[in-house]
Amino acid sequence: MVTIRLSRGGAKKKPFYHIVVADSRYPRDGRFIERLGFFNPVAKGEAETLRVNIERADYWLSQGAQPSDTVGTLLKQARAN
Repeated sequence: MVTIRLSRGGAKKKPFYHIVVADSRYPRDGRFIERLGFFNPVAKGEAETLRVNIERADYWLSQGAQPSDTVGTLLKQARAN
């Protein structure tokens, strides 16, 4: 099954997540099909916290991809902005 989920990057104690479309059998930080955006939970000041390509996310959702719980929340937040 194809999922839209977070892939962790960044340094120790400073997480940075890419929002990716991946096969559910692949490891969390492993191979992916497409990168849709990013989420930076520790952004400070004017730094951007969330960026998502909504058109591509809607395309993958229409093709049957299932978002993780966290990504579902982030997509709602991105649509509101």
